[in-house]
Amino acid sequence: MFVVNDMPPQIDKELVDLLEKAETATIGHVLYPGFVDRAIAALLPRRRVAGTAVTLRLPHADSTLLHYAAKLVRPGDVVLVDRCGDTKYACWGGGMTLAMKLAGVKAGIIDGPATDLSEIQEFDLPMWSRGLSSITTRLLGIEGAMNVPISIGGQVVNPGDAVLADEQGVLVFAPAVARQAAERALAMQAAEAGMHVRLRAGEKLPDITGATAMVEAKLIRNPV
Repeated sequence: MFVVNDMPPQIDKELVDLLEKAETATIGHVLYPGFVDRAIAALLPRRRVAGTAVTLRLPHADSTLLHYAAKLVRPGDVVLVDRCGDTKYACWGGGMTLAMKLAGVKAGIIDGPATDLSEIQEFDLPMWSRGLSSITTRLLGIEGAMNVPISIGGQVVNPGDAVLADEQGVLVFAPAVARQAAERALAMQAAEAGMHVRLRAGEKLPDITGATAMVEAKLIRNPV
């Protein structure tokens, strides 16, 4: 049995552009929920993408619904695949990468392995997965669900959520939370750029951050 719900509303381009200026590691200073298991890692280096979550649940070795989804996805979508705990079968390879790339998909994120790394690199579609596998899924035509709540790396993802992913990790959150987090992160990144200028001018890091004052206020001197 297959469940295919309507495609979710896409998040505003202005929010996508804002998110893509923010580093997940900077948001990690101000936000704890939403980060997926760090074992779901980037297959292509130095990529940062944001977009609208399109969700799929693919149990066992059946990837039929992922193939079907390739005709429904839209430019700006990020496809997230819940593999229901399976880490043996790769559901996403070279042909799927090209199909999704041509449809305008921003990235694929799999809670399981991928395959055909050379083609993923060739087609230049950012991908995050739990590594690679030579053993692949099949078109079994048994079951799957699309645009339903799923679990990716221990985080619940709802269709239409905002997704931000870079080489540090993957973050999913409601669009309203995403905007607040991105704005705070950009302010922190601007402050950090200022700190870099001060470091190059000769100031010491703990003097800038306040660590010197904190330590010396509670410093126990060696007894005479």
